[in-house]
Amino acid sequence: MRNILVEQLQLNGEFRITEARTGEEALLYIEDKFFDGILLETGLDDLNTNNLCSQMRKNGVKAPIIIISDAQDDNDTISGLDSGANDFVFKPIKISILLARLRAHIRQYEQNEHAVFNFGAYSFRPGAKILLDTKRNKEIRLTDKETAIIKFLYLSRGRVVSKSVLLDEVWGYNAGMATHTLETHVYRLRQKIERDPSKSELLITEDNGYRLTV
Repeated sequence: MRNILVEQLQLNGEFRITEARTGEEALLYIEDKFFDGILLETGLDDLNTNNLCSQMRKNGVKAPIIIISDAQDDNDTISGLDSGANDFVFKPIKISILLARLRAHIRQYEQNEHAVFNFGAYSFRPGAKILLDTKRNKEIRLTDKETAIIKFLYLSRGRVVSKSVLLDEVWGYNAGMATHTLETHVYRLRQKIERDPSKSELLITEDNGYRLTV
């Protein structure tokens, strides 16, 4: 089952997969990595899946967890949800349904303060207003507005966002007369995140707007 899931999830390049053979191995991975979503299968050899899910939550995992189960008993479902799972998918599974549920939970997770986004060499934690340079292990502090700008551009998935929309989303008003306010914040952001601020690779200026390379 694990091999089939890994193969199917990698087919269109939408996901980067980390594969754990045991529950203990999965617990090791979450110590130093952030995940957008986690799939757990029941019937692990070393750990009870509900206990594993509960331990992940105790260890600080906020990402959505979906349990893939053989049983379709209400008590098993209740126990799994009580352990911290977001959803259940029962065997035999339909990959299309599993993908749809996974995408839905990830979209919801991306909107909360515990989300972690990765772009370029950075791990972005909007809830803490921090960018972590994963290559140099350097932490960059962001202001509220800088955090909001990056998050909105990230969730736009590489699309160009106009200055007026960004002003409206970040400052709460649509003010063409105040575009210099946005431009100043973008300038300061580039000083923090770009290798060469004069040649932007991440925060790109487009016609009347910006996009983030993700």
